[in-house]
Amino acid sequence: MKNTSANAARAKRIKLFLMDVDGVLTDGKMYYLPGKGKGLVEVKAFHSLDGIGLRLLNQFGVITGVITGRESPGTEERARGLGMGYAYQGFLSKLEPLRQILAGTGLKPENVAYMGDDWTDIPVLKKAGLAIAPANALPEVKKTAHLITRKDGGMGAVREACDFLLKSQGHWDTVMGYVESAHWPAIKKDPMKIVRESDCRRKK
Repeated sequence: MKNTSANAARAKRIKLFLMDVDGVLTDGKMYYLPGKGKGLVEVKAFHSLDGIGLRLLNQFGVITGVITGRESPGTEERARGLGMGYAYQGFLSKLEPLRQILAGTGLKPENVAYMGDDWTDIPVLKKAGLAIAPANALPEVKKTAHLITRKDGGMGAVREACDFLLKSQGHWDTVMGYVESAHWPAIKKDPMKIVRESDCRRKK
C-alpha cells in the first residue's frame, strides 16, 4: 500500500469505514453445506487479522459497517461480533445505503473510507473520501481507488487498511501500548443497524 502524504491526509478525516464483504472481508469463495432441512446453508470464511483492526477502529471512534450484495447470517454475526454500526445486506446498488448512513450520522463523503473489489463498488468508491481496493480487485476498481493493499481480500487486506487509518490518525503508539501491556480494551457494542433488502421489498 502506498503510504503517501495525500492519502494520510485523507485518512485523518475518516470517521466511518464501510466495506463490501465478498472479496474484501472474505476471499470471495462461498461454500454450501447441508442445513437442518433439505436446503443448503451458505458459509463464508473471515480472516482473524481483520477482526483486531476493526475492533481497534471501533475503540478509537471510527464507525465501521458493511454494504453487501448478498444476505448472509454469517455476515451479520461477524459484523455484530466486531461492534460494527451498520450491516446493509442484499444491496447490489450501494449508493442508497451510503446516502441513508450519511443522513443518519450527519457525516460528509470526505469522512468515509470505503473498500471494495468489484464493479458494484465503484459508485461508492468514487464518492468516498478514501477509496480502498484489495490487491485482487478488478482493474477498473483499482483505477478508482486511492489506496491498493498489498494483500488480497479475505487474506488480511482489511487489516492493512485499518492499520493505515490508525497510523494516519495518530493512534499507533497507543495500539503498541496495548500490545506491550497485553491489555486490550473491551469492544464497544452499540446497537447495530441491520437493513436487509429482502425486508425492504416485503414492506412495499
